[in-house]
Amino acid sequence: MEDMEDDYNHNYCANSASGQVLYLRNELSDVPQPLSISPGLATRDVAAQENHSKVCSSSSSSLKFMDSDSSSVSSDTSETDSPSAASIAGKLTLNSASKFQDYRTTYWPNLEKAIDHLLIQNPMDHISISYEQIYSCVYKCVCQQHSELLYKDLILKITTHLQQVSSDLQISPPRNLIENFNIALTRYTDALQCIVPVFIYMNKFYIETKLNRDLREDLMKLFTDHVAEKHVDTLIPLLLEAHSMPFQVRPSTMASVVKGLYTLWPDWAHLAPAVFSGFIPQINPPTVESQLSDYAARDQKLQMELSLNGFPRCSDRQRPGSTQIDKTL
Repeated sequence: MEDMEDDYNHNYCANSASGQVLYLRNELSDVPQPLSISPGLATRDVAAQENHSKVCSSSSSSLKFMDSDSSSVSSDTSETDSPSAASIAGKLTLNSASKFQDYRTTYWPNLEKAIDHLLIQNPMDHISISYEQIYSCVYKCVCQQHSELLYKDLILKITTHLQQVSSDLQISPPRNLIENFNIALTRYTDALQCIVPVFIYMNKFYIETKLNRDLREDLMKLFTDHVAEKHVDTLIPLLLEAHSMPFQVRPSTMASVVKGLYTLWPDWAHLAPAVFSGFIPQINPPTVESQLSDYAARDQKLQMELSLNGFPRCSDRQRPGSTQIDKTL
């Protein structure tokens, strides 16, 4: 008998899963199911079946109760299967906290890294950036109602960068300030050509809608406030000096700086009309007849300066065929 009991215990433990299925089938079926168990063990089997039925019944009740509450937190005092307002508020709070955590740990770090590459990269360097991934991060931030936070982080990031740019220009030698300012402005505007498009979703659904502004204009104003305005008083005298001495600064650099300053703040043209009028149309007032002699004298002076720098004067140039005509005459 002991050997039979040991065999039964062994088979019961080894086949507990199949035994449970058998018990469940016996419960759900109205037809008695034959069990091949020895008569000596009938009492133990009946007791085991009763215990198993109690466990299954208890488990079924627990599962039913857990299904009625998606938070999987049971309460003995709950009398309804619908979640309470407090539980819903708790879920919303946890969901918001989870989304904020995603923003701080995933979305913004990826965006910040991309912005750094765009702002600091050398124009000659090639840096591979997934614009699709950046745009996707911006899209998710806006959809998860992080637009305001994203805008503030973007402004703070670029402001910090521009403050560093201004500090670098501050220690730049005066003879290099025009060239270095041109590099800083060109690099920044090139970066905005990439930054603004990937943030277009935030621009459309937050900046334009709620702030009634435009992202590019805001970012250009940052350069005006933190860089150009702090150095314009030094730049204007240098531009006037360079204008009075042609080719001291490359014409392309002069044109880029003057046009850039005028784009940032048109009123700066009044600080040096002679310089700005050379690159921006209609800076000077309309010409009057009484000033024609002054314009002629200015033109002669410019031609003389060009001649001293190796450029032939217009009167010194021979028109095609003039030699042949002189010989014929």
